[in-house]
Amino acid sequence: MGHTCNSIIINAPYELVFDISNDIPRWTELFGAEYKKAEVVKQEANRITFRLTDEDDKSWQSWRLLFKDKNFVYAQREEPLFPFKFMKIVWLYTPKTEGIEMTWIQHFQMDPKAKFNDMQIEGFINEGSQHNLKIFKEIIEKEASK
Repeated sequence: MGHTCNSIIINAPYELVFDISNDIPRWTELFGAEYKKAEVVKQEANRITFRLTDEDDKSWQSWRLLFKDKNFVYAQREEPLFPFKFMKIVWLYTPKTEGIEMTWIQHFQMDPKAKFNDMQIEGFINEGSQHNLKIFKEIIEKEASK
């Protein structure tokens, strides 16, 4: 099984960090060039079902549960699962003196028929997460300074 954990401190109020980071349509901006489309399919109470499309026109649906009052989000990839057997994601928002520490945890297992194994995907995810967290920080801190 694969597991990643990446964090960054964002110097902005919690409400702003949480709200912007969970604004699915903004993920085309927040994740750089990773997603060409980010669409909300359905929203009921704290559960959002959404569809992401990457630069290769591959799409998948996921859902996430927002626990704003508890400072975390839980998500799972839904359909199609391939190239994963499963993908579970937790985002934590921890108040620190210098801002909000945003932590992304991904726990997954690759399908045996996938092109890459768990260890290889860990490397890809860690590299991408560190890059994307910097984009989140830059965008959210810029909005906080307005």
